[in-house]
This record gives sequence, C-alpha cells and structure tokens, in this order.
Amino acid sequence: MDLRERRHLYNGFGNALSRGFELVVTPLVFALGGWFLDRWLGTSPVFTVLLGMFGFAGICTKMYLQYVAAMAEHDAELPSRRAASLPADQSPADQASADQAPPDQTSAEQASSGQAA
Repeated sequence: MDLRERRHLYNGFGNALSRGFELVVTPLVFALGGWFLDRWLGTSPVFTVLLGMFGFAGICTKMYLQYVAAMAEHDAELPSRRAASLPADQSPADQASADQAPPDQTSAEQASSGQAA
C-alpha cells in the first residue's frame, strides 16, 4: 500500500470517528442545556427532551446533507458522467483518440520547415 492509499484510508477513519463523536456529543450537549434550563425554570424534563431531540435531528440532517453532497461529487467523477458532458458531435472514442494524438507542430518546427506563421 503506497502513501497515497494510506492517507486516503486514514482520512476515512478520521471522518468516521468524527461523525460518530458528533452523533453522540451534539444531542448530549443540547440535552444538558435543556436540563439546566429545566432546573432554572423549575419545569419537568420538557426542555431536556426537546433540546436533545432537536440536537439529534440537527446532526442527522447535517449528516444526510453531507452524504448527498459526497455522492453528487462521486457521481460527477464517474466515466459515464464525464462522457455525458462531451459535446453532442463528439463521442467518447473521439475524445480518447484526441487525447492520444500527437501535438501539432511547434512554432520552431514550423519555422525550420519554412511554414512560419
């Protein structure tokens, strides 16, 4: 495994760890704020439950939107999507042959052959 693959793998571990941490800690922080609010107002654990659920819904929404954005980025990199972005008169085979074609003559080659522009 080369360095680039390891870096990608370790980045995936870091993302998973941070998402798991957010999924647990964010609702707990909101619930803790609700608990302090309940103690201050002298109410039953209404704000604890409401703010805990609000924190959980917020983090789930955030994770869903991140997933949708990551999948859209991944889909845009697929070869079938790149082929769809080619001009209508150019096929993927034409694009591949154009990528492999030798470059045109340089100005130095043109000058030496008497075709100076």
